[in-house]
Amino acid sequence: MTNLKPTASAERIDGLDYLRGFALLGIFVANMLFFHMPYVYVDPFTWFPSLKDELSHMWVDILFQSSFYPLFAMLFGYGMNMQFEKAKAAGRPFLPMVSRRMAVLLAFGIIHAFLIWPGDILITYALMGFLLMLMLRLPAGALAGIGAGVYVAGLGGLTLLVWIGELLTPGGSLAQYADINAVNNSIAAYSNGSFGQVTAQRAADWIYMNSSAIPLAPIMILPLFMFGAAAGKWKLVEKAGLQWKRWILPTVAGLLGGLALKALPYFTEYRYTAGTVQDAFGGPLLTVGYTGLILLLLRSGLFRSVFAPVRMAGRMSLTVYIMQSIIATLIFYSYGLGYYGKVSVSTGTWMAVGIFAIQAILAGLYLQKFRQGPLEAVWRRLTYGKPDRPSVR
Repeated sequence: MTNLKPTASAERIDGLDYLRGFALLGIFVANMLFFHMPYVYVDPFTWFPSLKDELSHMWVDILFQSSFYPLFAMLFGYGMNMQFEKAKAAGRPFLPMVSRRMAVLLAFGIIHAFLIWPGDILITYALMGFLLMLMLRLPAGALAGIGAGVYVAGLGGLTLLVWIGELLTPGGSLAQYADINAVNNSIAAYSNGSFGQVTAQRAADWIYMNSSAIPLAPIMILPLFMFGAAAGKWKLVEKAGLQWKRWILPTVAGLLGGLALKALPYFTEYRYTAGTVQDAFGGPLLTVGYTGLILLLLRSGLFRSVFAPVRMAGRMSLTVYIMQSIIATLIFYSYGLGYYGKVSVSTGTWMAVGIFAIQAILAGLYLQKFRQGPLEAVWRRLTYGKPDRPSVR
């Protein structure tokens, strides 16, 4: 039986790094739609001109979209609770340290959103992190219970409002249009514009996406952080190797239930309501299934060996995440290769897989010498005033 916790000297939990790595892959596959086309402004159920693109989008939508960012968010909460417990055990003040840490993350997010890619999540993570840090003294049960109540009540109410809106809308669906002006502006800026025009379009896209996303973050993202922090207090990942049988039922239920809800928009005319259910409830449910499946597979030495590079990518998740945006925008934006709007969904998907595979290999090589990724080292230096040190391997 494989223990998911490494030796004490490693000060890491391998299972968390594997989960982070797979989350980065899933997020990149989903984000690739936003990198190479004006996805945020279109109705994806009517936009694609070919059956191949429709089918490719359907599988990305069902298997990846909104199914991996919840895992990454919960791991964020898991990690913050580990920092809280470490500070508590050492008798060090926690709030000043984590406040600096979130402030630096916010700065990374602002640079990322407005100079690299507008689909940034780091700004939201930092803002919600400021709230989570005030809750970590709560016991695990309270964190999980309050988080579940806020999530279900908030997103359940939102789903109800969307459903009422569709009932009152002629034709029965709110998802029947694309913002053609916004689509044309995106294509013009990202495929042919100057860096200044691209930057202006990035700002417009960020405002459009976050005018609703950030206000909804306390009911969408913060509860996921709370679930992760509760899981950290219960040490679910550390104990998964010994308590693997407890993961079988949640894994099966999460996979079957999650896939059923994720496929819902393709079997109803109320696609906007179904899409809300898909993202709000199907995505996190499938996340539970994916998490359990990964933790169960980690009991296999062969699986751990084959996917060891994924763990390396997970160890330097901030660097990998930012580099994905830099690489993708250099491929698709006008100041790079200019392929925006020129690749199919399937091509973009396989590009994401290939880029991540290369990143994972390079991460392993980098971590043979250094303890942290380069951006993680900067984050640590700005938080603690201590530089990263070369590995003694």
